[in-house]
Amino acid sequence: MSSKPEQKETHQANGAVLPIVPVDCLTSPDRGQLVEPSDFLGPDSDGVEVVVLESRANAKGVREEDALLENGSQSNESDDTSTDRGPEPASPLKETSFSIGLQVLFPFLLAGFGTVAAGMVLDIVQHWDVFKYVTEVFILVPALLGLKGNLEMTLASRLSTAANIGQMDTPKELWRMITGNMALIQVQATVVGFLASIAAVIFGWIPDGHFSIDHAVLLCASSVATAFIASLVLGMIMIGVIIGSRKMGINPDNVATPIAASLGDLITLALLSGISWGLYKELESKAYVNPLVCAFFIALLPIWIIIAKKNAATREVLYSGWEPVIIAMAISSVGGLILDRTVSDPNFAGMAVFTPVINGVGGNLVAVQASRISTYLHMSGMPGESSETAPRKCPSPCSTFFSSDVNSRSARVLFLLVVPGHLVFLYTISSMQGGHTTLTLIFIVFYMTAALLQVVILLYIADWMVHWMWGRDLDPDNFSIPYLTALGDLIGTGLLALSFHILWLIGDRDSDVGD
Repeated sequence: MSSKPEQKETHQANGAVLPIVPVDCLTSPDRGQLVEPSDFLGPDSDGVEVVVLESRANAKGVREEDALLENGSQSNESDDTSTDRGPEPASPLKETSFSIGLQVLFPFLLAGFGTVAAGMVLDIVQHWDVFKYVTEVFILVPALLGLKGNLEMTLASRLSTAANIGQMDTPKELWRMITGNMALIQVQATVVGFLASIAAVIFGWIPDGHFSIDHAVLLCASSVATAFIASLVLGMIMIGVIIGSRKMGINPDNVATPIAASLGDLITLALLSGISWGLYKELESKAYVNPLVCAFFIALLPIWIIIAKKNAATREVLYSGWEPVIIAMAISSVGGLILDRTVSDPNFAGMAVFTPVINGVGGNLVAVQASRISTYLHMSGMPGESSETAPRKCPSPCSTFFSSDVNSRSARVLFLLVVPGHLVFLYTISSMQGGHTTLTLIFIVFYMTAALLQVVILLYIADWMVHWMWGRDLDPDNFSIPYLTALGDLIGTGLLALSFHILWLIGDRDSDVGD
């Protein structure tokens, strides 16, 4: 049989696509290990075609069986573009409910304890002078804590997807992703922090009609400085977590976003409290300090913009990624207005310690789900491509929570973590004597109802929103998580405030609401 180098025929064996190549390609020692030519030689020893087990997805010659065992991780390079890729990744399909829960549990608890610590901090600092006399700082709290959803969680989701599809395998690619994304989040943090301060001033002025230029500058300086420093610290932590997860064989989607929030709330709230308190002390004697702080961080913007523009991986987000973070900031600020109006009432002072917890847990869980769905879709194609995995219609609740799909399975696992997780966090708050509320049975029932309703709504919206954005040629890693975490802040704060009002109206004096 004569040799046919141009032939594109393939052979199917054991579920792997095997290209057919001439036998004279097997004379090199490394390929001689794969197939014995003598087993395939006919009467004429020239030009016999044999089957070679060689992976299309790995340019370094790793066999396809090995590539499939490495969690479905594939390089972008391909030696043979004529053969279709498999429609679904191996890694997500092999995950069981137990493995998902096991990987999510520890980061979830770590993130939860971070929100508990943030709640304890907020419970203490709400009595500081800066929070008493510049109450608009309360409006900044959900907006700046939401930066972990607007920026850090988006960064974690973006880098997790890049790691899972093989875009961070080489040192050059890794460095490119790190520098571009760190510069990008500094740009976003500075702008969002500035806009959050404007929103806080407006929302604080509307109810009372009172405006103070000194307080406005104080809010601007505190917000911009907090956003910049928190994003810098958390961004570096996220990069380390994702690199470490890949080396340990753990799916970064399951651990990166919760860990982004574990220290995110605590660091951000501690920075906001400390910076605003320090600037408030200097307000009377050194009024020029606040404008200087604002000017310093805004002056750094051109540097970060230039670095982000030079990186192809972040250039598109730099131009098109503003809509979700700005709208999400506005949504979170509405939640901050609810918090400001509720906590300012002595009857509901106990709500402060629980607000970061319920908002943080809901945001963490929905961020994990959104990141997983996004990675699943990225492994099947590119945004905007027609795919059976990306329906454009609104899904039914049954398909979101009760189907056999891997994303439905993860939604059930995440939902089942809500009650035991919150019980642990509530017990921790109670044992540390935090807040002004005694944990009675009726309070726990109302609190758990609010938490479960919040997570159900968020998981359903995530299933619809990620697929909808994918069908609209929008990358869910950049667009979905800011909206979802902001909605988590608004829904969580609203439901918690409603629960406290109902408890106060029905006269649950045993819980000491408002004492």
